[in-house]
Amino acid sequence: MATSVAATLGASVVGTASAEHSEEVEETNTPGAPSVEGELKRFSTTAFGAEVTGPFVFDDGGLLYSLQHPSEENPEPFDRAGIGYFSGFNFELDGDNDDFEEVSTPQTEDEQGRVRAGNGEYTLLARGREPINGGAERLGVTQTPDGTDIVRADAANAEPERKNRPYFAGTQYGLAASNPDCNQFVPTDDGTAGYLFTNWENSPGNISRIPISQDDDGEWEADLENAINLANTDALRDLGGTRINCYGDRSPWNTMISSEENYAQPRVSLTHTVGDIVEADSGKGLVGGCQFWNRPNPNGIGEAIVEYYGEDEAFEPQGYWALTGVEFLAYYLGAEQVDQPDADQPDEETLSDTTPIVDVYPNPYRYGYHVDVREPTADEPQPVKYYVMGRAAWESPNVQADERTVYGCSDGDSKGIYKFVADEPIPSYEDPMDVAGTLYAPKITNDAASAPETGKRNSPADVDLEVEWIELGHASNAEAEAWIADYDDVTQEDYLAHAETDWEDDPEAALEEADKAVIENGNRNYITNEEIVEWAAQFEAHGPDGVDEELRRVPFLEMRAAAKEIGASIEFNKAEGVDSVDGAQPGDFVYFGISEFNDDMADDTGDLRMDRVDGGVVYRAELEADYNVSTLEPVIVGPDFTDPPADADDALRNVDNVYAMDDGRLICCEDGFGGPARSYPNDGLYVYDPDPDGESGDDDDMGFHTPPADDPLNARFRDCCANTVDTPPENGILNLDLVYGAYEGPYDVEITSPELSESEIDEITFDNADDDPYDLTRDDIVGMDVSDVPAGEYEFTVSVVDADATAMVSFEIED
Repeated sequence: MATSVAATLGASVVGTASAEHSEEVEETNTPGAPSVEGELKRFSTTAFGAEVTGPFVFDDGGLLYSLQHPSEENPEPFDRAGIGYFSGFNFELDGDNDDFEEVSTPQTEDEQGRVRAGNGEYTLLARGREPINGGAERLGVTQTPDGTDIVRADAANAEPERKNRPYFAGTQYGLAASNPDCNQFVPTDDGTAGYLFTNWENSPGNISRIPISQDDDGEWEADLENAINLANTDALRDLGGTRINCYGDRSPWNTMISSEENYAQPRVSLTHTVGDIVEADSGKGLVGGCQFWNRPNPNGIGEAIVEYYGEDEAFEPQGYWALTGVEFLAYYLGAEQVDQPDADQPDEETLSDTTPIVDVYPNPYRYGYHVDVREPTADEPQPVKYYVMGRAAWESPNVQADERTVYGCSDGDSKGIYKFVADEPIPSYEDPMDVAGTLYAPKITNDAASAPETGKRNSPADVDLEVEWIELGHASNAEAEAWIADYDDVTQEDYLAHAETDWEDDPEAALEEADKAVIENGNRNYITNEEIVEWAAQFEAHGPDGVDEELRRVPFLEMRAAAKEIGASIEFNKAEGVDSVDGAQPGDFVYFGISEFNDDMADDTGDLRMDRVDGGVVYRAELEADYNVSTLEPVIVGPDFTDPPADADDALRNVDNVYAMDDGRLICCEDGFGGPARSYPNDGLYVYDPDPDGESGDDDDMGFHTPPADDPLNARFRDCCANTVDTPPENGILNLDLVYGAYEGPYDVEITSPELSESEIDEITFDNADDDPYDLTRDDIVGMDVSDVPAGEYEFTVSVVDADATAMVSFEIED
């Protein structure tokens, strides 16, 4: 089915990955690796063992990020996970990297063991496993329905105080509350108080909400007494909870969106397709980890395959290792706790790995989504999962200002970037389950990205990626949830039904028979291989709207497998960050972080066959009039891992989260930790200035984001590169940048000009308004397209509706 994409996009895009997996090319001295289009400056290095995750910039320019899984050998307080801010420092938000000193590389043991910055002092607001909610919970720790903390048994060694507490034998995808990731602040007043939402990247997953406030000296304080774990609320448990909550975003409607990085969702491994399995009449060497989801001791399949086939024929199903914590997720939902040590002998090893969970078991199709925390300030927030946006190992979403277009990156090897476009602005749906729209997968179409077409392997630094979007299907959130519900009653007992032997008679024999049957023919408890291949055949013949009703679920529940089957470019390796400035308009940029440019992007299969850069690439894509992107331009290229420290020490390596600041700069976080090339093992946080020689650093721009109380509205015109301008760029697109210091909730503005009539202003103005015009936030953007406005000087008065706040702004269109 790999050529069926031609029916959608035309003959020019025919040509897809071979059924045979090929190895990546050897790394050489790739031209342009490392390189930067602009300026890159290191702000901070984190403590040894930790990633830099969860950056957030407050309205006053203050910076916060998470200390994720640091080494326990670090000195206090850098020996345990937490969330901290940089006391005594604020970005000036003027678009210029001159507002901070670059921190040196960490060369001594002392420097490597702590969080460092050239400005400010990293101050922890909260640490994982601290008591919260009146002592009823611990920060980041999920609980069973009866309130028992879900912490794996070996954590008792790390925390002596847990010796006399209940704990669980099994796997958890990291120590409980050791992996804080995304942070999003939802203000409740002028930006000095509100709720900090934090992802916890474990299984079961979690989102915490901490009330924080800022004093008159600019210091932040956390109210842990009134903090809660959303995972332990009825609202989130009723959705099945979450797993592996990674990065996320703050939506245009001012809510936290948490992304589930469900690494265990691959249906097939690496470059393979479901069609390869059907054609071979076996999944041996091809099958992915998700097929073993409801296996007793799911991640034990790795060792079992070695036992079944021997070292020479053994293989690793992609993502199987991320099945850790699935059984704990069942206990979180209320399942009877099987395979647990006797309560009187807490140090006894698990007695059995094969006793199935037969009462309550998580449905795999309920995990791997963007989770919108609606009603974020309520006593119990009301989370919503966007099933209609597709199931993946989501690192993060980026919701555009039209409130309809969403870009997402799926982390891992041979993965994709995806696009979803809602029929209407998402907050305009009274019931979020009614959100409906179209799901798209990428197709890279330019010859320069493919060695067979050019006769050589081009460097990623030299080639833009041209993207066309393949429509996978259209549905509503409610439709997708109904399809998912069909699999709610499947348990581990159903997995063992693949065997001929009754598991109650001989559990070990039954498990081996079931494993081999699933490897050969797929897991028959869920969507089958045959259904995916049939969907692709009907897609090729009739398009996405012409498939049978019962097959419409396939691209939403098995998005990666479906997209691969029709020849989409599901070849990105560790597509991590995606972000744009809040309120980004056509002409602005969306940034995509690809942590490693290797494996399926630098092999002999598929649409991407380029030179290899293990240090990764950051791309940017200009938003078009309809918020589409079609060209990914490399702006930061990491080092080859064969580069010497002289080249690699100051280069961005293995980008993870990216965060677009309001002034157009981009925060880039690393997840590389150690490895070759550098002289030090720590990850860092870098700030990318796309236009270091631009106009955005003028003195007149200073303080723009903190207007005085007696004149609370600031306004200016900016171009797509966040430069303050008084003449429009060539494309005629201007961003009217607004900051309303007296903001207490959504507001609207009136724009008037003596040179233009009301109707003429309406014609050139566009924003993210839907049925409710009162949709602007404290820092927001109103777009203007003046490409058809005659030459001349134009002055505008911008007024906040129903408030005493105005600002004057002007531009000149030259002949």
